[in-house]
Amino acid sequence: MAGPIVRWGAGLGLGALWWWAVLRLALAPDAGVLEGAVAAGGWGLSLLPVHCVPKDRAAGAVVSGRWAAAWRVGRSTTAWPHRRSDAGSGPL
Repeated sequence: MAGPIVRWGAGLGLGALWWWAVLRLALAPDAGVLEGAVAAGGWGLSLLPVHCVPKDRAAGAVVSGRWAAAWRVGRSTTAWPHRRSDAGSGPL
């Protein structure tokens, strides 16, 4: 029971700190490096992929090794290769 309460408290506290820094940067003429660092750090944390799951459990994930298998196949087309201008009319 204490775990979720601590997480919510930490989240709300850090969120309030971030909003304080952003509003102080926007509204206060004497805002400085501390507010900028807090605002940039909070924005950077928002870019982290916090809802990640392992690739084998992810819905719609591409199978590992798909590109390696495609490269091993070799030629991807069965079209007739282009003839050189001096090759004549016979088969290659």
